[in-house]
Amino acid sequence: MRRQLLLLIGVTTAVVLAALLVPLGTLAHRNAEDEALTDATERGQSVAAVVGGSLSSDNSDHAVIQGVLDGLNGADQPRTSVVLADGTVLGRSTEEVSGPALRLARSGRAFTYAPDAGGRVVMVPVLGGARAENGDAAVVEVAVSPEQLRTGVLPSWFAYAGLGIALTLLGLAIADRLAGRLIRSTRRIARVADQLAAGDLEARAKTSGPRELQVLATRLNELGERIGVLVAAERERAADLAHRLRTPVASLRLDAEALRELPGSRDADDPVTRIGTGVMALERSVDEIIRASRKAAADPSGSRADLASVTAEQVAFWAPLAEDQDRTAQVSVPSRPVQVKVCPDDLRAVLDTLIGNVLDHTPEGTDLRVTVAEDGVLTVEDDGSGFPDTSITTRGSSGAGSTGLGLDIARRTAEESGGGIELGPGPGGVGARVRCRFGPA
Repeated sequence: MRRQLLLLIGVTTAVVLAALLVPLGTLAHRNAEDEALTDATERGQSVAAVVGGSLSSDNSDHAVIQGVLDGLNGADQPRTSVVLADGTVLGRSTEEVSGPALRLARSGRAFTYAPDAGGRVVMVPVLGGARAENGDAAVVEVAVSPEQLRTGVLPSWFAYAGLGIALTLLGLAIADRLAGRLIRSTRRIARVADQLAAGDLEARAKTSGPRELQVLATRLNELGERIGVLVAAERERAADLAHRLRTPVASLRLDAEALRELPGSRDADDPVTRIGTGVMALERSVDEIIRASRKAAADPSGSRADLASVTAEQVAFWAPLAEDQDRTAQVSVPSRPVQVKVCPDDLRAVLDTLIGNVLDHTPEGTDLRVTVAEDGVLTVEDDGSGFPDTSITTRGSSGAGSTGLGLDIARRTAEESGGGIELGPGPGGVGARVRCRFGPA
């Protein structure tokens, strides 16, 4: 954008200066030509006066006229000559003058003649002498070369060109300052928009710069405030709904526990037992909604945890149950911390989900391996039957009769941190592998 603005200002300035300086250059050329012709006319008139006085005397001396001409015909001076009535030429001859032009000058008319070879010749008749009255006067010729007509033009053009370049640079400097101010204001607004998109609803744009950008910044601030209000209201509604559900769900759990005390309700496949298990799962889901609402209200930029230490802690927590099921739970974590952009509670929930899936959905005796890489990748592998479908991270989808919420929670946690989740077979195509990549803190 800055380059386009500078190009526009530069082209506009160049066009305006060209429209101004080209006529000035032409005027300088004409002024130089006029000055050269004026000087040649004055020379001719001066010589004509000397020649007229000499020819009017009784003893005309051509030596006097020749001396005057020798003094005038110096280096880089107009070529001055005198053509007497009898055709004698004194001084440097001007061969460019045609016969008709010479006869017109002998008749007593002074004029400027333009020969075919270029330049100008000032013709001044001598009004004196015996033969001047008969229309056969002597003529003073002052020849100005093309170079002498352009004397002083080139320095003037250089001066005009320098002025044009200076004005162009000044215009570009002013345009750069204006463009820089415009771009800085635009970038500030863009940064605020990025912050809003990243979830920082407290970000606000500074209303500075041109009026249009000030209006845009104001509208963006209003949008941020509106989004904040809507998100806060949504969180409050979700939390309120979860709290309202908590009481009836707790009542159902108590009723289910009471049913378990009835005779014949000890079997795991008994309907009463299944109802109690479902109610407990529902209660955990309601608690998860409340925790999610509280977490959303917190500052997301403060979420960070040591993936290595949390993983080692959770594997140690599940190790006794794994031993009871005759499983080998192996864990491999780096010796130094691996900071990821996930709060510790969410990280524990992900590990509980992945490890619990292995314990719940694989036969007893199936080995379990948990690995943490230094780049923030958590890998959970088992030697079970594997995944029936690698798309089961979608909420509500499951290949083992579960609710499908576990892997979806793991996926959302990884993606919210800037990472992702991958499902696939284990080493050698045996078992299942879940790779969760978390964003760095």
